[in-house]
Amino acid sequence: MNIGIFTDTYYPQVSGVATSIKTLKEQLESHGHNVYIFTTTDPKVDSNHYERNIFRFKSIPFISFTDRRIAVRGLFRAYQVAKELNLDIVHTQTEFSMGWIGKFVAKNLKIPCLHTYHTMYEDYLHYVAKGRLLRPYHVKQMSRSFCYHMTGIVAPSERVLNTLEGYGIKAPISVIPTGVNIAKFQRRDAADNWRTKYEISDQIPLLLTVSRLAYEKNINNLIAAMPEIIQKVSNVRLLIVGDGPAKNDLVEQVKRLHLQDNIIFTGEVDNEDVPHYYHMANLFVSTSISESQGLTYIEALASGLQVIATHSPYTDQLLDDPAIGATFCDKSELIDIVCDYLVNEDKFVNRRKQQAKLHDISADNFGDRILQLYKECQTTYAKENQTSHSGEIS
Repeated sequence: MNIGIFTDTYYPQVSGVATSIKTLKEQLESHGHNVYIFTTTDPKVDSNHYERNIFRFKSIPFISFTDRRIAVRGLFRAYQVAKELNLDIVHTQTEFSMGWIGKFVAKNLKIPCLHTYHTMYEDYLHYVAKGRLLRPYHVKQMSRSFCYHMTGIVAPSERVLNTLEGYGIKAPISVIPTGVNIAKFQRRDAADNWRTKYEISDQIPLLLTVSRLAYEKNINNLIAAMPEIIQKVSNVRLLIVGDGPAKNDLVEQVKRLHLQDNIIFTGEVDNEDVPHYYHMANLFVSTSISESQGLTYIEALASGLQVIATHSPYTDQLLDDPAIGATFCDKSELIDIVCDYLVNEDKFVNRRKQQAKLHDISADNFGDRILQLYKECQTTYAKENQTSHSGEIS
């Protein structure tokens, strides 16, 4: 198949969406399919630099979210390129500029259009005019408008499925979580001595969170819990990997609590180095409440870590056994669970259950399920068009 993926977000941008798309591209290509990325220009990418099978369209920073881009032109150029490539299917990954271009291309080429709904926008309304301009109703209307006439929709989690059904979206929805390359995150080499880079000895228990440092990630709640965690596990450290708009406030919070010796900010790290950070840690912890699916959670699991995360339908389903991890509802429960895992590591080891979870979250499983959905959508699309043409003839 010739597959066109239309997205506003792609490498070198750092995000869960970019990671998901890269994983999907690699999986589809490993099955012998041709994958073409239609995306935005990026200041970090030289316009004269050749990128195989990647087509970039002139863009500007997105309002109030300037590390993301939005295309400002390219509708007919995208159609011409897609026509020359003889695309068989369009898979959109955004509800904004490149998503609408993808819908236009699919409609005019008369091919199926699928969509992955990545982002729970109601968690991000505060980024636009400090939450005074847009309301959940606007998100519902935008989502319904974009998903109208889609051949199929991918929801990365049950939470997304329930949200879309609540919006009244009628297109068929399949729950397919993004997978991860298990081998990539299990591979260990000399770089595993990265603890020395941050002057953390092997004997020190290390908590890890990997995240965009945004306010909706609630990293301040994890920092606030650290003094009581330290009381129970005196030499524990917390490594915060990532960057974002909340960083300065988080750094100030650490100073106010006099936790500079226990909490380390790494800043943004190279995507290829991320596995090494997982390998440094004893436990992955997230206090975020905004995840449609937590790619960092499954990366941590693939790296051999247990995950502690905020209670939600998604995390309860993912962390369904103590060998995999646990969820918490409040600060007190977070502290107790984290300390239990740090002090009693051995009681949570169950290799059989951990291996079963690895199969569920693998990139291979993800790729196989997406390919099956493509085939089903092609069949559905062909039947619907055959029916409509028959109606025209009669």
